[in-house]
Amino acid sequence: MPIERFQFTGEGGHQLAAALDLPEREPRAYALFAHCFTCGKDVLAASRISAALAAKGIAVLRFDFTGLGSSEGDFANATFTSNVADLIHAADHLRGTRQAPAILIGHSLGGAAILAAAGQIAEAKAVVTIAAPSDPAHVTDLFKDQVDDIRKLGRVEVSLAGRPFHITREFLEDITEHRLMARVTTLRKALLVMHAPSDDTVSIDNATRIFLSAKHPKSFVSLAGADHLLSQRRDAAYVADVIAAWVTRYLDATVPAQAADPAGAPRNVVVRETRNSKFQQTVTVGPHRMLADEPASAGGEDSGPGPYDFLLAALGACKSMTMRLYADRKSLPLERATVTLSHSKIHAQDCAECETKEGLLDQIEVVIGLEGALDAEQRKRVLEIADKCPVHRTLTSEIRIVTRAAD
Repeated sequence: MPIERFQFTGEGGHQLAAALDLPEREPRAYALFAHCFTCGKDVLAASRISAALAAKGIAVLRFDFTGLGSSEGDFANATFTSNVADLIHAADHLRGTRQAPAILIGHSLGGAAILAAAGQIAEAKAVVTIAAPSDPAHVTDLFKDQVDDIRKLGRVEVSLAGRPFHITREFLEDITEHRLMARVTTLRKALLVMHAPSDDTVSIDNATRIFLSAKHPKSFVSLAGADHLLSQRRDAAYVADVIAAWVTRYLDATVPAQAADPAGAPRNVVVRETRNSKFQQTVTVGPHRMLADEPASAGGEDSGPGPYDFLLAALGACKSMTMRLYADRKSLPLERATVTLSHSKIHAQDCAECETKEGLLDQIEVVIGLEGALDAEQRKRVLEIADKCPVHRTLTSEIRIVTRAAD
């Protein structure tokens, strides 16, 4: 998916670094993503969830809060209140340049910030929290042994996830002033709470408090087996799948749909690298989006079918559809056709009917299963018709492939 990188003005006039993950075509909706405490916009959970949502047609804006990542400002001067303000500025930027966010997503302390900001983003229809604390002050547990020193000295360097950060007395005072559950009670937006029961950073009790405080419509999804940071790719993918499915119920019916192709007009197939792994690609065909990859044995991650898998799928689907059209037209008792295909290389000398006599040849083996009360003659005719499908004819005829550079 394409990523647009830019800056926008946040709280205090600082320039904040942002990334907008975009679908291949017009977005169904826009989302705003808030990352975890001391993380950045490119933390694995944020980048993976955003990319997966973009593949499903939802554009996602993620950014570095003041003083983090590539954003300007001093983290020591940032507070929970300023983080919420940064989110409001991010929503304003989307509203002014694209479209206001209809979906708000927050991970860990970012989830608490999203809940605090939601009431000030009128266009938002749906709010998602992932491993979020019910009280922003929960974050002080990360440096609880130094809280007294911070209150006494005013500013202390603490180690978080192996990195040094300065925490100030102002940060502690600010974070204790927020009564987040009061805002959740008056949220008036659809809420999805996602949390792992085994989360040892923010306990599941926090999710319970958020869920019970919220009014309907609200939903809870357990992220069983996931860690707090969603460090496993499969967990981030699962979160994105659930969000994409859940949110469709709450998006406006007026969200632009993909333009229909004119009757009979061929559709372009667009293949683009995701850069999430060595070989992974997105394959876009009209409103349909798929992943292509290579198996692990070939250096890929097996996140989708390989190129030859798609080739065999095209041939098999074409044969099955062609047999169905013929059987229906002739009123044959064909209940179901199953086409199984495989690709291999064979020595040309082993193929008596082939024109090429040296080297290796591509061979596609097709096994067709036919269910139904077909007699021998009907079965023979259906199998003959399968070899007349358009894709079979294309593959066995002269093909001209024209490759040129994009304009």
